[in-house]
Amino acid sequence: MTEQTLRPDPAGLMEAVGLNEEPWGVHYTDHRPEEGVSPKAGILYSAEQEARGEVDWGQAFGDFSCVIGKIWLARKKRTLAWFDREHFGCLGGAFYLGFQKPQLEAIVHYVSTGLPGMMEGERYLSSPEATRRFFQTVDPRPAPARYCVFKPLSRFDSGEQPEVVIFFARPESMSGLHQLAAFVTDDMEVVASPFGAGCTNIVTWPLKYAAQGQTRAVLGGWDPSQRKFLKTDEITLAVPYDLYLQMAERWSESFLRTPVWKTSMKKVARSRRAWGEE
Repeated sequence: MTEQTLRPDPAGLMEAVGLNEEPWGVHYTDHRPEEGVSPKAGILYSAEQEARGEVDWGQAFGDFSCVIGKIWLARKKRTLAWFDREHFGCLGGAFYLGFQKPQLEAIVHYVSTGLPGMMEGERYLSSPEATRRFFQTVDPRPAPARYCVFKPLSRFDSGEQPEVVIFFARPESMSGLHQLAAFVTDDMEVVASPFGAGCTNIVTWPLKYAAQGQTRAVLGGWDPSQRKFLKTDEITLAVPYDLYLQMAERWSESFLRTPVWKTSMKKVARSRRAWGEE
């Protein structure tokens, strides 16, 4: 990434909060990535097809692939992950990344109470009515380009810019990022943690807040269905690119240079040792 594209050096912030994995960015592009991981091609059924009874549910659920799971694989392989209308992984991910709207009625029931004789419900929301309200509220932005691409910040070329920057960290380091977001904005509510799937909190909610003119860092990783694709005790923080720039530029003015934070860094070091990451 060029200095023009990313002015501050992210290494300073990473070292300050004890991260050994650089942040990731997400952007939309019409250029198909030449490398990386993606779900296998599938059929993205519409609400109209569902109403006509034309959905092959065995195929729809049989081709399931989690967005966070693909990002997890890309993180391990040190490559990127990409998605489009043909390579979406799951119907939830297709909706949250902006490739499909409205969400299918079967998914409304799947997230809540299920459908007798067809599928068990995840019971993440108490009723289909509550789930419909959630889908209407989060209201994902239609994808502005063909491909949604996730990759480390250092992989962004000149002329490319992430819309959202994603940190993967355990609570010791995350506490520093959380407090730093408040420091650079002077907004005591700058960090939000709304309900959603793993991909909702790293893409959909950050873009939703931005569209409303709100600067919000979104804490996520709570969805039990995607916890297996994060490290033990790891959570996510997704911030708009402009907020990331402020954090990367101004961290040295903050508490991250104080003796109190040095004490926290001892816990970061213990955590690394505990998980064999040193």
